[in-house]
Amino acid sequence: MNETVDPMLVTGQIHFDSHVQVVTDQACRLVNALTSGHDGTRPIDAPPRGHRAQVVHDLLARPDYDPRVEEAAADGMVALAESLRIVFEAAARGDLDTAATSVNELLREMGSVPQLDRARGGGWALHFHGREPGLVVGWGAGIAAGLALAIGSDLAGRLGLCQADPCDRVFVDTSKNAGRRFCSTRCQSRVKAAAHRARQK
Repeated sequence: MNETVDPMLVTGQIHFDSHVQVVTDQACRLVNALTSGHDGTRPIDAPPRGHRAQVVHDLLARPDYDPRVEEAAADGMVALAESLRIVFEAAARGDLDTAATSVNELLREMGSVPQLDRARGGGWALHFHGREPGLVVGWGAGIAAGLALAIGSDLAGRLGLCQADPCDRVFVDTSKNAGRRFCSTRCQSRVKAAAHRARQK
């Protein structure tokens, strides 16, 4: 497994608390931070070229992982995020043909290959390696594989797009009843407040 991708364990039954959640959560973070649109009612742009490396670093860094991010790799991560947005938008509107086709393209582009590697706590874990070392391919291979597992199961409907217009941030619905509609409580509260005002009129 490339050093840029978390170890990912796949159990006999795929749940969003397994490796699929790890990579879909990371996909959400990349899409929401690196693609243009609206965050709530606030228009946002992708980070400008030449100023993306720190943003990408902060998205990926953990206490045990401090990636070195060059601007060229950061540009690649922005392009990856734009491809991931297509997947989330298609899945959210129920267009699984487009979502699956887009994920298949990413799997081929990244050269995602499954491999059993030694797990940190002992035993073996299933990892996804990319076609070559590197930040974009390393993360892209794992994320594409995780989205493929989600779309190829009954979890495809859990990939969401915020319904609080004009917000277009994405999310993964991990609620028990699969009823999540918003990217955040802020957007949920805004919609509820607007509905309340409309009823008062």
